[in-house]
Amino acid sequence: MILQQLKEWLAEATTIRQQFHSYPELGFQEHKTQQKIIELLKKYGVEHIDTRFGKTGVIAVIKGNRSGSSIGLRADMDALPIQENNTFNHKSQIHNQMHGCGHDGHTTMLLMAAKYLALHRDFSGQAVLFFQPAEEGLGGAETMVVTEKVLEHYPVDAIYALHNWPNLPVGTFAFRKKNIMASSDRLFITIKGKSGHAGLPHRSQDPLLVATHIYQGIQGLVSRTFNPLDPVVISITQIHAGQTNNVIADEAKMSGTFRTHSHEVRNDLIKKLQLLVENIGKAFDMEAIFELGQIHHPVTINTDLETDIAITAASAIVGKENVITDITPMMTAEDFSHFLVHCQGCYGFIGNGTEAPYNSDLHNSFYDFNDAIIPYGASYFVKIIHAYQ
Repeated sequence: MILQQLKEWLAEATTIRQQFHSYPELGFQEHKTQQKIIELLKKYGVEHIDTRFGKTGVIAVIKGNRSGSSIGLRADMDALPIQENNTFNHKSQIHNQMHGCGHDGHTTMLLMAAKYLALHRDFSGQAVLFFQPAEEGLGGAETMVVTEKVLEHYPVDAIYALHNWPNLPVGTFAFRKKNIMASSDRLFITIKGKSGHAGLPHRSQDPLLVATHIYQGIQGLVSRTFNPLDPVVISITQIHAGQTNNVIADEAKMSGTFRTHSHEVRNDLIKKLQLLVENIGKAFDMEAIFELGQIHHPVTINTDLETDIAITAASAIVGKENVITDITPMMTAEDFSHFLVHCQGCYGFIGNGTEAPYNSDLHNSFYDFNDAIIPYGASYFVKIIHAYQ
């Protein structure tokens, strides 16, 4: 039994995961993580290992004992710029760097699946393992898929990924057909005014006044021009202007993010934001410039057939009663979406547990990945490969 074999390897898996946790690395800096992955893959008997993609990424191919499909499995590798507040022995040893999202666990689950698949090659085709760097807002998947075209070098018939989810019980999975995670874009607004004395505002052009109108206008744009049943979230997270109390600034800058669950809504929103920003600026005889950030995450959209395969695989491990098949879509984003733009596949969740610290929110300084779920996640990846017989 697959799960039983992987449970027997839990002590080894725990050691590996906690080593990753103790020495986290930020996006595109995962050099030691990469070397550890390569070391373990070679130890497990994986012959084909490629490090040409994503700066610190690792691609591994494990062939079955007969011809068949090529199926992708992906795990993210990077940590976050957070100072960890946990006190356990495997807490981060690197200042202001922490595995606060469980990528250490995702990597370990895929490594354990690699060990099983390399040892038991009783499957058709091949498993293509993508150890992806820089998921946390630095464009790791976009670099690999869009810029470097990794899927042209390693074409797959379908691709799968898992993310742990706090407050889902251990031994549970959750999926959803179609949209499961939001798109994510960064927005930047620059308002060019005219500086002047704070006591003579009529001789200046106050860019902060325009910034406040833009801020209010954005909220009205969402509530009055979009269908309430089409989720749209715009968060202006920064407004900067001026350097002293008695001088009106000559420039103001705003930035934030916006998220949707539809490609069409996103495109419409971009057009409306640009019109709103530019025309509010013009109304006050100033120039207001709207720009998108370089990094974009599309909506994460699961394909129906692959989601059914994922649900069946998870159900075979933990039982149908422990698999959520229509989880509520989330407004957080995931750069695995770039893989799903180019390939059929499914992104799902695995329960991280309901007790502290495993119920702490992701990106929280008290978060920790639950080692007990590694056999379940690794078994799921193996089951996915076995589904294509």
